[in-house]
Order: sequence, then structure tokens, then C-alpha cells
Amino acid sequence: MRAADIASLVSVGRPSLAPDGSFTVFATSRPDLDADRNVGQIWRIDLPDGAPRRLTRGVSDSSPQVSPDGQHVAFVRADADGIPQIFVIPASGGEPVQTTEARGGVSSFAWSPDAGRIAFTARVPEQGRYGTVEGRSAEAESPRRITGVRWHANGLGYLADRPSHLFIVDAPDTGAEPFYAPAPTAAGEAGKERRVGAQATALTSGAASHHGVVFTADGAHLLTVVDEIEDDRRDLRTPLVAVAVDGSGAIEVLSRDAGYSVDDVGVADDGTIAVLASRPGESGIDFIAPDVALYVLEGPLSAPAPRALTDPDAVDLGEVGSHITPFGEDFLVQNRTRGRVELLRVTRAGDVSVLVDGDVEVVGHAAAGERIVFSHATPFSLGEVSLLGSGPLTTFGAAAAARAIVRPEEREIVARDGYPVHGWVVVPAGEGPFPVILQIHGGPYASYGIHLFDETQVLVDAGYAVVYCNPRGSAGYGRAHGRSIRGAMGTVDMTDVLDFLDGVVAGDARLDGARVGIQGGSYGGYLTAWTIAHDHRFAGAIVERGFLDPVSFQGTSDIGSFFGDEYVGTDPEDMARQSPMAVVHDVRTPTLVLHSELDFRCPLEQATRYYAALKRQGTDAEMLIFPGENHELTRSGRPRHRVERFDAVLDWWSRHLPAD
Repeated sequence: MRAADIASLVSVGRPSLAPDGSFTVFATSRPDLDADRNVGQIWRIDLPDGAPRRLTRGVSDSSPQVSPDGQHVAFVRADADGIPQIFVIPASGGEPVQTTEARGGVSSFAWSPDAGRIAFTARVPEQGRYGTVEGRSAEAESPRRITGVRWHANGLGYLADRPSHLFIVDAPDTGAEPFYAPAPTAAGEAGKERRVGAQATALTSGAASHHGVVFTADGAHLLTVVDEIEDDRRDLRTPLVAVAVDGSGAIEVLSRDAGYSVDDVGVADDGTIAVLASRPGESGIDFIAPDVALYVLEGPLSAPAPRALTDPDAVDLGEVGSHITPFGEDFLVQNRTRGRVELLRVTRAGDVSVLVDGDVEVVGHAAAGERIVFSHATPFSLGEVSLLGSGPLTTFGAAAAARAIVRPEEREIVARDGYPVHGWVVVPAGEGPFPVILQIHGGPYASYGIHLFDETQVLVDAGYAVVYCNPRGSAGYGRAHGRSIRGAMGTVDMTDVLDFLDGVVAGDARLDGARVGIQGGSYGGYLTAWTIAHDHRFAGAIVERGFLDPVSFQGTSDIGSFFGDEYVGTDPEDMARQSPMAVVHDVRTPTLVLHSELDFRCPLEQATRYYAALKRQGTDAEMLIFPGENHELTRSGRPRHRVERFDAVLDWWSRHLPAD
């Protein structure tokens, strides 16, 4: 595929099912080059064998949920000011009704069990900021006083002056005449009038944020995770509270002292609460290869006893957007394994069965009655919806498949110390030999998978063989594999990727081992920068959005308060021993440094200081900075920027590793 073909890549979000299982709804998203933004709509499929049809024609509609009575669908759409709000549409189709006017934008929502109300979380801006005073621009706002260990987040910006709070609003009558209502605010001040269905009521206030919202089975409480900005040191343990819908207060379900970091919450029909949670240890920041498990909370709401249903050493439920779907007395979850994501069914006795496996990566799922639908990616499609037992219901990947997608070939190579390293190679059509590019993923506790990957396909189309693997430190191979580089970054992870490269090249005559390049983003940028300081075989390198200096990362990154502490330690000698900046003087490989201006995960200074060091010592280097983009440029950035990035990558390789 060519760079511009990203417009054919359709992704599919988490589906929702009607309570009787008669139809499913879901959202799609794809890059639109003409509009220079990602666009998407809500779709409906009547089961078991109906054809997909659009319910909405919005620009970027997302996150649909069918009401418990099956009559309506709520979803998120940007309002006239570009702020995400909840809209409701009849399940059969019709005119969407704007239901919220949350100045800070809706981030999550849930229907009440009786379908009469919708609860949601939204950020509440401090008065005087973020447009709350007409005509006052961001640069004219008062200074921010920072007292906590955190103050910003990638893709969002400042945190403390816009906490996320819990609201509830009556579901609109989609057949009635709409009326105008003022925006809800924490302090009750008047907001701009908008055409919305009803006035929302705030259920929480204060400096702490609330993330996620799930009704208890009786509809009396809302389960949500509380996030307080710590004063002195980071603590990843999160309280789970139940907020009374009638505004009478909150019950602490799991305290911070209980030791859990809660990722997702589900409630079964009988009222049983299940959570996906890990335990960050006594330090509160032990997050590397987290021990995420599925728990049921047994006992009273005020003092439940969590009981684990899954073994985190055998089932990987974390960091893939996994969520819980109650299914009768059981629960559905997702398991990441060897580049795939399976759909599992877990009983309350802890018995685990695999419902969906093979060459798929399950993205989301829903269940009603005896029916289960799931969204997933494949080697030839970024997103499809399937009905369990019946097969795919959509063919969104057909447009991408027409772009001559090349299927990755799976490999497993034994590293120099006898450890098996698993990965893939993608080779252009023909006998070769082709120049080879070694790709390295981010994370580190992440993984390459079998889904259609535009990064690889664009390089293959340009005449390059691409080799990529999941070295030690990656996810999907057990927690010991993921934790093996703690305090040892740049050791076995580097030898794993190099040994995998050597093994694949030695076993495939189509690959030219004398012409190789290397590139990676985030942690992949780290390992690329580290590798080219120790191995000088590469004709060129691309270091993208990298974690390059653990020292400055502590005070600049939105995860600097804990990430480096756990991975490289806090002792200056340990940090230097694992720092690409500490060995930059050994780099001789021509290097392109790619970064985004608003990257708060791996801040821009990581790139500029690394680039400056390369230039000062005379290493051939260039830098490309993307304005207005953050750490997610390659996944959700402006389509035009994504194409321009591909153009820059191919230009760099054409000059330093020609495919001709």
C-alpha cells in the first residue's frame, strides 16, 4: 500500500448489542485526507445475517451504546464547537438529539438500567480558563500553580485545572421538539445556551477526577474510579467508589489501601461486580508487566472481598483496551498472546475457555441472550465485526486488500543465549535480494501483532523487506518475559532484535543482510538509539518519539514520575548505564529524528537534545518536528501529517538505503 492508502483503513470500535440480541451497533473510523481528520459514523446490523447500514452521517461519531430497552442508541459526537457530547438517536435511525452540553467534553457514559437516564463523566474547566471567559485566549490566562507530582497528560494538556466529574441527565424524548438549556457547570454559573435534551446534574465535585461510569444493577449507584493528583510521589493504586444517583453521597468500594489499580468495571444482571485490576505493590508504582486479573467483588458494597478468577501469569488481560462483558453468570475478556488477542469466557469458578482465537486481534465485544458479537483486526483488515458461530458480518478490509497487502510470515529464532524470539518478516514480491529494515515496537510492554500494519505495508510497497519481533520486555509471552528488562534496558532486548534479524536474514535468500536499516518509535526509538551506539552495521536509522534521556524524562514526561524509576532505576549510575544520551557519542549511523511538538509522553526535548548531540559531534542527522501533534501521530494524527511522515521516511531510506 502507498502512504495515501491509509484512507482505506477502517477501524472498528467496541460493539453494543440490543438486549434481545436482535441487532448490534458499532462505530467505524478512518483517516480522511481531504478533510484532514479522522472520520467515522455509527452502523447497525440486524442479526443474524443483516447487512451493515449507517445510522448516522456525522463526522466523527463514536462509542455507541444501545439503551437497555433496545429503543435508542446513545453515542459521542462533537458539537458545533468541536466538543464531544452525548447524542441519542432512535435505534431504527432518525435525527440525533444532543443530550449534553459539557464544556470540557464527555469522556465516558452509561445508560441507567431503566433506560431513563444517562450518566457520564466530563472535565469541568476552572473558571477563567479554556474559554470560560469569552474573549480571553489561552495565553492571557492567569498562571497555573502546580503543587502535585502530576500536571499534564499526553493528548490532553494540563490536568489539575479541569478535573473529570460525574453527571447524570434524563434521556431525551427523541420524538419531542428540542429546547434550549444552559450548560451544566460545577459552580452553577450560566453557560451558553445549546439545543439539548435536558439539564445535567453534577454528582461529584472537588479536585479529584473520576474515570469510567457503570450503573449498579439496581440503578442506585454509579461505579467510578477516583484519581487524585498526589502531592509528593506517584501512586498508581486507585480507589473504586459507588456514587449515589440521588446525590446522597458515595461509598468507598475499594480504597487505595486495598492495593488495586482498577482498569475496567462490569456488573452482571444479578448485581455481581467484576473488575479488571492489577496490584502495583507497596511502592504503588510497580507497573511493569502488571498482574492484571479478573476479580469478582463478593460481600457488601462497602467492604467487598475481591476474588481473582484468572491467573495473570497465564492470561494477559492488560494494556490492550480489554474490557469486561457480563454473559449470564460468566464474563467475557480479552487475552493478549503471541501477537494475537483472544476472546475468553471466564466462569465464576475460574474456569477459562477460548471463544475466539487464530489470526485475529479482538478489539471489543458485547453479549446479549446467547449471542456474542466482537470487533477484530486481521492480517488484511484493520477492523471487522463478527457474530460468534457465524463469521464476519462486515467487509471493511476489502478496500485495503485491494492495495496489494502482503501477509506477514511468522518466524521464531533462537537468540544467542538460547531464548526463543518470536516475530515476523514481510517481503516484497519477487526473488530479491531486498534491503532490510528492522522495526522495533514501543512500550516496552506492548507487542507487534498480526493485524494489518500500515507502517510495514508502506515500506514493503517501496521495495523493502521488513523484519520485526517481540523481544524480551514485550507483552503476550508471560509476565516473566515482560519484566526481564527491568533495570536492564538495552541488554537482552537489544540482542533479541539483532539475533532475530540475523536469524531471519540467514534463513531467507530474498533478504540482503549487507543492506540494513533500523527504525522504531517510543521505546522502539529508545532501542533504535541504543542499538546504533553499539552496532554500526546499519546504513541509516530513524529514531521516533523516543525515550532518550532518563534524567530529563523524570521532570518533563507525563509518566516521568514513575516510568523511568521502574525501568531504569533512580541511581545516577544505573540511569546512565541504560541511557541513549550517555552513549550518543558512539553513534556513527546517519539518523533521522522524528518527533511531535505536543508529545507529553516522550517530550520534544528528548528529541532536540539527542539531535543536537548528533550534530555537534558531526554525525549525519536530520530532524522533523510535526506541529500540533502528540505521541499518537502515527495512529491518530492528522491524516496529512501521517502521509507527510511516510513521505519523509521513504525519502530518508531512498537516500541512505535505496531499494533500487
